[in-house]
Amino acid sequence: MLHHSITPALRSLLFLMLLAPLSWAQDSAPTVPAEPVPLFKGAKVVTLWPAGHPTLKNVDQKEVLIFAEGNPERIQKLNNVHNPSIELHLAPPEKANGAAVIIAVGGGNKNLGVGNEGMDVYPWLNDLGISAFILRYRLAPHYRSDIEALADTQRAFRTIRAHAKEWGVDPKRVGIMGFSAGGEQAAWASLRFDEGNPKAEDPIERESCRPDFSVLIYAGWNKMDLSSVPKNAPPIFVTSAGVDDAFHARQSVEFYSAFFEAKIPSELHIYGHGGHGGGISSRKGIPFGTWPMRFVEWAKDLQLMERTLQQ
Repeated sequence: MLHHSITPALRSLLFLMLLAPLSWAQDSAPTVPAEPVPLFKGAKVVTLWPAGHPTLKNVDQKEVLIFAEGNPERIQKLNNVHNPSIELHLAPPEKANGAAVIIAVGGGNKNLGVGNEGMDVYPWLNDLGISAFILRYRLAPHYRSDIEALADTQRAFRTIRAHAKEWGVDPKRVGIMGFSAGGEQAAWASLRFDEGNPKAEDPIERESCRPDFSVLIYAGWNKMDLSSVPKNAPPIFVTSAGVDDAFHARQSVEFYSAFFEAKIPSELHIYGHGGHGGGISSRKGIPFGTWPMRFVEWAKDLQLMERTLQQ
């Protein structure tokens, strides 16, 4: 009769082997993404990427909300975006004309100024019959505006078109309105786009990410090559204050000029003064405060707000 003895070293090895499957299962368990909080109570927020998508990281980290001074109910800014999303503000059925605008707010690619440039903007668009989608794109220092943030912006276009019928949107009239750093997103989206991948397993990726129109409001960026504007680039509307916002005014003119030379229908409004920021505020009656009226005129001229869908 053979005597089988187990040494302490072998016993430890067997114990580790038994633990290995449990350890692997824990390590491979998918991270549960932190869900974005609605900016407006009761609003629907749609995340742009499926859980576990390779483009995502740190998705368990919550967004940092900054509330307006003296108004704890109003989210003025947010940062730490790792689970990009769009918040839906659909135009009321009696006014909806089928047009849609992705609102890309500014904040220097470090914050998102969702108050003045988002929450104050969507009711104005809704009143015009335009459905609005407030975009939360990824930010520095963890991400680049021309890579991850642009991917979020492109995905927003695809997502809206994939849900166009459900949300009462004309998939051929989906545009973007970008403020400051959000204007950079509008600029990139107007230069880098595709018609989608018809063979993609993900139905959202089959949709186009080309804007049907782009609106750049006191937009600016660090470096952008404007030497090759696509022949099928979207029509653009560009505006900024002048000498007291010279950096953004100069880049606005350069962007307009590149599209003008490419024979893309373009409109430019540089005002004498008005400073940076301010969203759609009247700015105490100075001319720069009238740019929203100029946008409406431009949109009507391009027939962007004609009712095309049966609501």
